[in-house]
Amino acid sequence: MKKQHEYFLDKEYNSIIYAKEDLNFKDFEGCVFNRCNFSACTFLAVTFIDCVFNDCIFNEAKINYVAFRTAAFNRCEIKDVNFAMCDKLIFEIGFNDCILDFSKFYTLKLKGTIFTNCSIIAVDFMAADLTGVIFDNCDLYRSEFSKAIANKANFKTSYNYTIDPSKTKLKKAVFSLNEVKGLLFKYDVIVK
Repeated sequence: MKKQHEYFLDKEYNSIIYAKEDLNFKDFEGCVFNRCNFSACTFLAVTFIDCVFNDCIFNEAKINYVAFRTAAFNRCEIKDVNFAMCDKLIFEIGFNDCILDFSKFYTLKLKGTIFTNCSIIAVDFMAADLTGVIFDNCDLYRSEFSKAIANKANFKTSYNYTIDPSKTKLKKAVFSLNEVKGLLFKYDVIVK
């Protein structure tokens, strides 16, 4: 017997610690989650439409079967989360003051996504479409961009990145002069 989906509209959730299957087969639209912990969740058939997550924790959550159709994450901890298996239809997200270390965006279309004041350490952007993405004041230490399309992406205020221009499409991407060494790392040159 197929499980029936539950639908929630314009609700606010505060300080909830969700268990493994609490959110399965649920659709949330226009909802706000404040200080909630999703780390134990193994999401199955969950949709978030126009939802906002404030000060939430997603560390190591299994979000393989989640649809994010316009979701904003503010001051959230999202360490070691694999976004690559999310529903790719209308996948729209934005991150402000978040910790995304060790997460994966492999092969995702992230066109126009904005990352502001985020820790993006050792994140996998391999083969992702980063066209027009803005990395505003983000730490990109050890993040991987191989085979990504980062045309028109803006890295101007971000730092600690190492991007190989021979393996990443960077047409009209913007970088700061101070951090241009991150594009030259493989040549073992010294920039002063």
